[in-house]
Amino acid sequence: MTNITLSIEDEVYKKMKEFSEIKWSEFVRKCIIQRIKEIESINSNIYADQELLAKDWLSKEDNEAWKDL
Repeated sequence: MTNITLSIEDEVYKKMKEFSEIKWSEFVRKCIIQRIKEIESINSNIYADQELLAKDWLSKEDNEAWKDL
């Protein structure tokens, strides 16, 4: 398995620490996998512009978890 480094603002990190029960690396890993699946599902005949790729893809639960960040 490969490791990556992610930079986040100090304030976000402080808020993440408040929820120490969440395995943040696993959360991010699942988000990345989900996003890759969504991008791959785009028909190759359709040009996927930046606006389409940047569309909100988080679930209702994800949005609720991140609303204060």
